[in-house]
Amino acid sequence: MKTVAHTAIEPGILYFGTPVVLISTTNEDETVNLAPMSSAFWLGWRAVLGLGARSKTTQNLLRTREGVLNLPSEALAPQVDRLAMTTGSDPVPAGKQERGYFHVADKFARAGLTPVPSSTVGPPRVAECPVAMEVVVEAVHPVGDDGGVLAFEVRVQRVWVHEEIRLAGTEDHIDPDRWRPLVMSFQKFYGLGPQVHPSTLARIPERLYRGPDIDRARRVPGAPEVGQQV
Repeated sequence: MKTVAHTAIEPGILYFGTPVVLISTTNEDETVNLAPMSSAFWLGWRAVLGLGARSKTTQNLLRTREGVLNLPSEALAPQVDRLAMTTGSDPVPAGKQERGYFHVADKFARAGLTPVPSSTVGPPRVAECPVAMEVVVEAVHPVGDDGGVLAFEVRVQRVWVHEEIRLAGTEDHIDPDRWRPLVMSFQKFYGLGPQVHPSTLARIPERLYRGPDIDRARRVPGAPEVGQQV
């Protein structure tokens, strides 16, 4: 294999490619905010979300300590893009005004998406998203020195999926060949291509990764039985 030299650069952002998440949260007046983001990763039944400290989603998560992480498929890129440059904050924060953001009260209507009730948290799920995870906030950590970004550690209480992405013949497995997440890389939308190489890690049964948060989720009041469709 030919050796290629590296070049030192200083890009303004380091978004090398992560799934898009639509976070639904509850506003002070009991209306719903829906916001796209892509600074998220998962460990077991927990996720870490990187959010601007002054965003409406951040304010709602800090106040209510709950939300829903809706994962759109690549087919929902147009709907997600309708939420670009919008904010649930009124007035619009100065930093977002500078970037051209504007206030939208009903984000579901603007995106053309459908809210459906959650089972363990107040904010609704997005019906069109193939994956929706009801979460509660476990911890909040400042990121950087200027206080402009917060990292939320959230715990998943319930996972909902469309039947079309569930692995045939299993109760609780996702078929990675049928799940096509919407991915953002350097502010542009992409999908996934086919598997490029067999994975040695895929030989490990998923059940060996199951942690105590799954048993904890089963004890949440109102949590539906696995396999129940709502």
